[in-house]
Amino acid sequence: MEGLEGSGAAVKTRAVAALKAEFPLPVLLRVAGLARSTFFYHQARIGRPDPKQALKDAIRTAFAEAGGRYGHRRLHTVLVRQGWTVAKKTVLALMRVMELRCGVRRRRHPFKSYQGQTGLTAPNRLDRDFTADAPNRKWVTDVTEFAIDGRRVYLSPIIDLFDRSVVAYAIGPSPNLALTLASLRDATATLAEGEHPLVHSDQGFQYQHASWRRLLATHGLTQSMSRKGNCLDNAIAEGFFGHLKSEIFQSGHPQTAYQLTIAIKEYIRWYNTERIHTRLEGLTPAAYRAQTLMA
Repeated sequence: MEGLEGSGAAVKTRAVAALKAEFPLPVLLRVAGLARSTFFYHQARIGRPDPKQALKDAIRTAFAEAGGRYGHRRLHTVLVRQGWTVAKKTVLALMRVMELRCGVRRRRHPFKSYQGQTGLTAPNRLDRDFTADAPNRKWVTDVTEFAIDGRRVYLSPIIDLFDRSVVAYAIGPSPNLALTLASLRDATATLAEGEHPLVHSDQGFQYQHASWRRLLATHGLTQSMSRKGNCLDNAIAEGFFGHLKSEIFQSGHPQTAYQLTIAIKEYIRWYNTERIHTRLEGLTPAAYRAQTLMA
């Protein structure tokens, strides 16, 4: 029966208690649909210290620190790390009581850069094996589009399948070849000697172009492409875009392309260094990579 201060019975009890000096109690209980025993039970609880107040405060603080982007599973991970012994369903119930809701990911129509056979395609060497046993073994990339204030902003990230971190990215007003080449160049600059990851993309015109294939060859990288029209072959990149577009606006609402660009950069920093991932043992990508390299 704990945690009912926001429940219908508790709210009705407060209303009845406020009016019982003016109206007969039986009439009020009948109108409110409350049993007499229920009314007196909740009335006795009014004013008592909430036994879950400290936990609620911890949930509210963790939710705020995550910019309102965490659901009950990630908040549960944060709380357990802080020393709380609490069930996930309890966190969910208390979030509902406190009306803490993270953004719901809506299905979006992805930006498509496919323009037919404009260059050479590569086989699907990744073959939906989205795992990697070490950093810089497998990268995935794609381009996504944002519309704001009558303008378009495009993001091209390089994502490492080992820890789902964004290794490098480029942002620009056009989904052109320069955008994708810029993100790949920045990503290759992070590689150590002997690291030659497979790089997977869709069949967008940028990835069929000779200059993309030439840059891959220069650094000894292996090219892989999704099958035509099959977004599931690049599900990790699609998933990242889904999280980005549902979570980026939780802590603010950029109004211009410039503000959106700043928000994207801040989100990627937060995603890499602060956002915990349930698939990474509840760690951030940066912490997971550091833990692995120190092992």
